Amino acid sequence: MQELDLRGLRCPLPVLKANKALRGMSPGDELTVLATDPAAEKDFAAFANETGHVLLSATREEEVFRFVLRRRADG
Repeated sequence: MQELDLRGLRCPLPVLKANKALRGMSPGDELTVLATDPAAEKDFAAFANETGHVLLSATREEEVFRFVLRRRADG
């Protein structure tokens, strides 16, 4: 599992950087993203819905969001 620490970045950078990382991963691989942008919660849900990647979990601890995504199987 790969992890991206994108704390401090604002929309749309967290989603764009996560998308770039997912493109370089194998189908079924998981990516954990740490973000602090308040918009990230809605952005990652929409991103997963639009791209076919699976948002396995979205949690928040204080000001840090943790998203776990699984790269879509079809590449």
